Order: sequence, then C-alpha cells, then structure tokens
Amino acid sequence: MNLEDVETPFLTVDRSVVQANIGRLRARLDGLGVGLRPHVKTAKSVEVARLLHDGTPGPITVSTLAEAEAFADAGHRDILYAVGIAPHKLARVVALRRRGVDLIVLLDSVEQAAALAADRTGMAGIRALIEVDCDGHRGGVAPNDPILLTIAQTLRDGGADLRGVLTHAGESYFADGDDALRAAAENERRCAVLAAETLRAAGHTVPVVSVGSTPTAHFATDLTGVSEVRAGNFVFFDLVMAGIGVCTVDDLAMSVVTTVIGRRPDKGWILTDGGWMATSRDRGTARQRVDQAYGLVADLDGVRYDDLLMSDASQEHGILSIRPGSTAPLPDLPIGARVRILPVHACATAAQHDRYHMIEPGSRTVQDIWTRITGW
Repeated sequence: MNLEDVETPFLTVDRSVVQANIGRLRARLDGLGVGLRPHVKTAKSVEVARLLHDGTPGPITVSTLAEAEAFADAGHRDILYAVGIAPHKLARVVALRRRGVDLIVLLDSVEQAAALAADRTGMAGIRALIEVDCDGHRGGVAPNDPILLTIAQTLRDGGADLRGVLTHAGESYFADGDDALRAAAENERRCAVLAAETLRAAGHTVPVVSVGSTPTAHFATDLTGVSEVRAGNFVFFDLVMAGIGVCTVDDLAMSVVTTVIGRRPDKGWILTDGGWMATSRDRGTARQRVDQAYGLVADLDGVRYDDLLMSDASQEHGILSIRPGSTAPLPDLPIGARVRILPVHACATAAQHDRYHMIEPGSRTVQDIWTRITGW
C-alpha cells in the first residue's frame, strides 16, 4: 500500500530518519563514555526498541507497567520503571520480577520506601532508585536534603536494594540557546553526582547514577560520575526540540497524514479531517520564539509548504492557514488532497494513534506497520 491508500488521519514514520537520530545520540554518548538506557515512552514500540539496541533486547526505561510487561514479553530483562511507584502497583512489579525481569522502581519519599519494606510477597531485594530534583520541574528530593539519607536507610532496613539515583532535567525543554542547554546538562549531572556522593559518604553503595532528557543528552559535554543517560523523544524529534535547537525540522521522523475536506477562502483556511484527536492539543512551541501552532504542513513527499501551519484544531477538524505576517500564498489544495502535519510534541501526537505506518524519506510506499503499546 502507499500513503494514498490508508484511511486518514494516520501516523507515518520515516525509518531512515529514526535510525539517523539514534546513531547521532549513540555516537555522542559513546564519545562521552556513558551508556544509553533509552526511554521507550515516546515510541512505545518493540520494533523501535530493536533499532535502539542493534536488534537485541537491551536496557530500557518505561513510563507504565503495561510497557514493562509488553517489553518483557519481547525478551527485555533490564527495565527501569521511571515513574514514582504507587504501593498498589507492587503486585505487578513482583509478577515481572518473578518472570526474571530485573525491574528497577523509582521513589522519592519515605512512605514509598516503607511500602517496599512492608510488602513481603516477594519484594525482598527489589532494586530502587531515588529520584533527585535538579531543577524544580516535577518530583524528586533535593540532592542535599536530609530526607535523601532517610529514604536510603528505610530501603536498607526493609531489605530493598538501593541501586542509585535518578534525575531528569525537565526544565531543559524550555531552555533558550546552546549555552542554556549546556548549563542545564551540567546542572543535571552535578545534582545527580552530588546525591550519589552524599549517599556513599553515609555508607550506601550507589552503582547507578542515571540522568537524562533529550535536550541535555545532546548538549552534555562532561558526564563524569554518570553511569547512564536516558532519553526518548530523540527517536522521532518534534517542533519543540527544533525550536530550542536540539535538532532541525529535517530531523523530524513523524507526521500525521490528513485529507483536505474543505476550503474557506474568505477566512484564508483549508480544512482537514485531522483535528486534535489526531495531533493532540499540545501547544509546546507557544512559549518559544517561533510559534508553530499545531504543526507545520508538508505534502505527501515531505516537502514543506511555505509558512503553512495547522493553525487551529477542533476534535476532528484541522485548520490550515498561512503564518501571521507572512506574504506566502495559501496553497491551492483541492478537496481530497493529502498533507502531512509535522508534530509539535511527538510523544503526545503518537499517543493519539495505535500504529506507525513506516516509510522511507521521499517515498509514499508503506513498507511496514508497527503497533504501539497502549494501556497503563
């Protein structure tokens, strides 16, 4: 089949672009002497994960236990569940460990550590990382907070295995310029290493010092003291990453194919059958210097139209119009024409779909269909 045969809207991915994006990051981390534990939450695809580790199951990061279970079914045995553990999910963690999966959990409170210690259904020896807050973005404990040692001691007293620390520089997604990105990467490294050194000084063994986000992974210049880097968005990239200079628009591997279903010349609009249910409501470039609305627009061959944006969206309708202030003409796209929308946030756009239609750059032939993992 080709891109004209599939019912719209649907998701397409350029495989060669994915492979180039993976090769770029792996080469960078190899040069810094640090391993990659890719975050599969963006792709949620066993087939994409195979590209990350040369066709063999390797260490991965997941954001749901459904992902952990699906990747375990595919042969993965080294899995980090990088969302703070909720006590009621421990039974599923135990079930995975009994299948031979070395599943590491994440926590940042004494209550979570105590829950691990209190559970006697097979939790003895479970491995845990303590989440460290490096920039106030979300969860974690400050690297110099005394609670860090209390959590570690609670794990030790309960027979759990403290494996190390983890931090995520979430604020790096809002950095502006190379200097800011490099500073975010160094701050992420510094906070993780400080937390590890604090724990070691108190007598704890800390083999894992895990850092990572797509921006900092690409801008780190020194990863001394770090054992692994996590990143996920980089396999596809998106307009947010292009907007802060982590990639170019040509590095975007994903697009949503939609069909023109109407024209409103009086408003300067082209209407499509792909609304926010196909692309998501994410407006992550709105705070950047260049706002890309709901996405850039290209033809089926991937050639972008000058200054044409998906400027608005309702549930099942997309509105295409020329960027404000531009003198570019509105393309004469007839009813039935198909276009590709380049996503603002690849993770959010992918989450609207259950499969990828795999192609090669410049080709309209669908070479394969890869399914996405769903559920929690």
